[in-house]
Amino acid sequence: MTNLYTPRDPADIARLIADYPLAWLVSRDFHASPLPLIAETDDRGEVVALFGHCARRNPLVADFAADPRGLILFNGPAGYVPTTLLSKPDWAPTWNYAVLRFTVDIEFVEGETRDAIEQLVGRLEGGAWSTANLGGRYDRMLDQIVAFRAHIRSAEHSFKLGQDESAQGFGEIVAGHTDAALVQWMKGQART
Repeated sequence: MTNLYTPRDPADIARLIADYPLAWLVSRDFHASPLPLIAETDDRGEVVALFGHCARRNPLVADFAADPRGLILFNGPAGYVPTTLLSKPDWAPTWNYAVLRFTVDIEFVEGETRDAIEQLVGRLEGGAWSTANLGGRYDRMLDQIVAFRAHIRSAEHSFKLGQDESAQGFGEIVAGHTDAALVQWMKGQART
């Protein structure tokens, strides 16, 4: 039996990470930092690791050096769905959202720090800016940063985006909701 809130396609998980790359990385000592991450996928498009970087002075570095197990949490599109959007008087308000939860093992990959930054800048800036603009400052910054790869041990995903609504109710929500990104994700996850 398929979970009602399972993504339609495994590639949707990588797409959510690309669209909403800022995630919470949490150690077993409960240090946590929001960090932008890049999904690494296998030949089938399934996310197998997350690639990123952080400041060496971040408490997470010492935590993960001592114990590599951690948690990564992504929040994708989300929004309140008020009763005013639906014509059904006995319908209750709700939240629609897409979230990802990964249990990971963190591996520091010192030799990939420049690559981690260049990949992230390339994806987020789309060619509008380059680390070359930093000049000599870039190499000094690199000394203060370390790349890491979060190898996925387990994953939980919840794409609660209107899958349990009637066709009429879903249509009313999509037609009336003001959050365009949420509506696009709802349409993309619609069960036909």
